Amino acid sequence: MKIIDLSLPIDEKAFEVHKVRIERITHKEGVKKFNRMIMGKSFLGKLKYAFGRRIIKKGQLPDEEFLSLEIVHAPVHIGTHLDYSFHYGSKSENRASKCADEIPLEYCYQDGVKLDLRHKKPNEVITADDIVSALKEINYQLKPLDIVLINAGADKLFGSPKYFTDYPGIDVTAIDLFLDKGIKIFGVDTMGIDRPYRFMLKEFLESNDPKKFYPAHFYGRIREFIHIERLANLEKLPASGFKVLCMPVRIKNTGAAWARVVAILEE
Repeated sequence: MKIIDLSLPIDEKAFEVHKVRIERITHKEGVKKFNRMIMGKSFLGKLKYAFGRRIIKKGQLPDEEFLSLEIVHAPVHIGTHLDYSFHYGSKSENRASKCADEIPLEYCYQDGVKLDLRHKKPNEVITADDIVSALKEINYQLKPLDIVLINAGADKLFGSPKYFTDYPGIDVTAIDLFLDKGIKIFGVDTMGIDRPYRFMLKEFLESNDPKKFYPAHFYGRIREFIHIERLANLEKLPASGFKVLCMPVRIKNTGAAWARVVAILEE
């Protein structure tokens, strides 16, 4: 068995539109935080801490070290993640939208198929015709619950501003094709399923046509679907013959959730 990591990290040093901060408490600082937290539960404890009292001193610990602690301050759309209908709007298919912690887990471990769409340009969308052509190239027929991975090659730009400006979007005709075939989850190696702001927003402001603004995301209000954003390493996969595992982190009442997405190949 071979496992291929298809995930991008949450990295506070990478270029991001939204602020990402990781508070890193070192082993040496850990004992200080422990004392402050425990003693801070009462007024008397706070007073004792202020005057230098400690429950545990670093000299009492092996190597004078406590436990490290990292606190991540980041949107759920940073790093590889799954989006569900609550992200798209308050309602989907005329009923209350579902949150990421409601994603059926049986959808998240299924046969995978990779489609090569690296020829699509940043100002273009991937249409149903593009999907049909890509499927013909690999002689594959979609079946219900397949997880479709779209390789646009955008993960190679991660960490730079171009990651947010140079990638193709997904047309609603492609989403319809997936849903009509019984697909529950599809994934992209781009930062989103709609075209970059520089194209989408410009056309929306010039035309005042709401169909030009986040059409793929807003389509989730009409038809329910799940998609993965920010995949990576899709070029390492064969076209088919592998499983995809994409279990979302269980966070209550969010439109998206981080996931460690992997492909599993039998050797």
